[in-house]
Amino acid sequence: MAETTLTNTTGIGPRPDGLRGIASDWSSDQRAFKNVSWGKAMMWIFLLSDTFIFGCFLLAYMTARMSTVVPWPNASEVFSLHIGGVSVPLLLIAIMTFVLISSSGTMAMAVMQGYRRNRKMSAILMLVTAALGATFVGMQAFEWTKLISEGVRPWGNPWGAEQFGATFFMITGFHGTHVTIGVIFLLIVARKVWRGDYDVGERGFFTSRRGNYESVEIMGLYWHFVDLVWVFIFAFFYLW
Repeated sequence: MAETTLTNTTGIGPRPDGLRGIASDWSSDQRAFKNVSWGKAMMWIFLLSDTFIFGCFLLAYMTARMSTVVPWPNASEVFSLHIGGVSVPLLLIAIMTFVLISSSGTMAMAVMQGYRRNRKMSAILMLVTAALGATFVGMQAFEWTKLISEGVRPWGNPWGAEQFGATFFMITGFHGTHVTIGVIFLLIVARKVWRGDYDVGERGFFTSRRGNYESVEIMGLYWHFVDLVWVFIFAFFYLW
């Protein structure tokens, strides 16, 4: 069959005519996916599935909030802090958001330093990211303690609709669990980076071939996802 002068999508050789050309285009996509590492592909699949879970949780929250006939609690009152006799709305939540978004920046720098083979700086930045994440979880624990002491429960609360407590503890708890798991894995990967396991190619968990710092990038994908989910939780729970 005659061949045209057009190249296929891989840029290698001429593109055949007819059905063979269509098959060549489709197979080029297959080869592109085969070039992605197993670890990165699995992380993307996990994040995609997690997106559906968080999306279902937030849709359930919106449905419960819009369908209830009992007034929904005012976020500015529920999540306020009393400082010097003055009620400051959403102060703790603003600090939590700033801390978590800042950790996304340190994680991005850790990935960059990892691919530059600057293992000590990469490890330090990952430890800073883990510290910021642990700070976020600590503030979230304080927030939970405060609300529980004020009477908020999964089955009710003193400010209005009973669904508030159930949706709040479910969604923020699920997200906080993700952050906690991320902090643990950040410490594990940072330790391996600091010891130089990725430079010598030492076999073990989260360690692949010599000179490959991809585990740091995979950890970064997870952490950025956790930060992005918090932006939606912040918007739906605290600003709506």
